Amino acid sequence: MPADAQPTDFSAARIRETVQQILAAGVLPAIVQAGHPVLRQWAAPYDGQLDDAELAQLIDLMRSVMHKAPGVGLAAPQLGIPLQLAVLEDQFEVDAGVAAVRSREPLPFFAMLNPGYQPLGTSTAAFYEGCLSLNGLQAAVLRPASVRLEFTAPDGTPGRRDFTGWQARVVQHETDHLHGILYLDRAELRSLSSNAEYSARWSQPDIALARQELGFLPDGEGTAG
Repeated sequence: MPADAQPTDFSAARIRETVQQILAAGVLPAIVQAGHPVLRQWAAPYDGQLDDAELAQLIDLMRSVMHKAPGVGLAAPQLGIPLQLAVLEDQFEVDAGVAAVRSREPLPFFAMLNPGYQPLGTSTAAFYEGCLSLNGLQAAVLRPASVRLEFTAPDGTPGRRDFTGWQARVVQHETDHLHGILYLDRAELRSLSSNAEYSARWSQPDIALARQELGFLPDGEGTAG
């Protein structure tokens, strides 16, 4: 657990009650924004707090919220649920040149419970990221270019998958959410931009221009995918 992450104080019963209330509301819930303590908690490992039907309904709901946002991942704490569950999917159409620079390939939908990742090798890459819980901001984040993810599938099957490029970035971002970490904790803060400034100035396939003009990663580290 990160030194500054707080363990959730939600009991299993309270987690289930929170999920049941969200499911019973009949509307897509709002995404929790930075400043809410649930985003700074080490979420509870999933150990059967929900029955199979509730878990499946929650995963479907999270997928719908992610699509509406829109985003490529959503963690349960972003709905106010301190549970180690996240959904991921990247089916957006991306310019071929941008996709090549960012090593971005489609990521089929999957849900993961109790995930953890380890870097594979020493290669890193830096690109701008945003977050559905930090509306209006983007910043460059230097991350391992490839990771190995260990997780549990919703049916209880242990899983291990290797990811590289943009998929590895999404996996790390969403897993971090479950451990009380926001992408800004890992970001180059001099790169911080509003969405409008990012779109107007820094939305090139790589971060080379932003790095030069804003003065971050001055040695050029992470400018290539």
